[in-house]
Amino acid sequence: QVQLVESGGGLVQAGGSLRLSCAASGTIHRPNVMAWYRQAPGKQRELVAAKYSGANTKYADSVLGRFTISGDNTKSTVFLQMNSLKPEDTAVYYCKAVYSWAPEGYWGQGTQVTVAS
Repeated sequence: QVQLVESGGGLVQAGGSLRLSCAASGTIHRPNVMAWYRQAPGKQRELVAAKYSGANTKYADSVLGRFTISGDNTKSTVFLQMNSLKPEDTAVYYCKAVYSWAPEGYWGQGTQVTVAS
């Protein structure tokens, strides 16, 4: 069973930075995609950033230029460096890993990020 464990969330002042980490375990297979999503209260879960096995990345327009996704799909790890944080970035952030044999993906338990104004 694949498990994803996230860490690095917390409370930060607007303009500050946080770095989220996620590691997948439970399989020797490498994920095709590792991504970060977030869900704010009363809103749908949305894609923040994704990193593909071919090193391509994708970002939501709202975080472009402020957030950077990195990691190593061969090691099943992914990071999200978040700079210039805004109160609207406040949400629970979830890590997701997608495998060729599990296109629906696996989710982490989520980590809370709160940005105070």
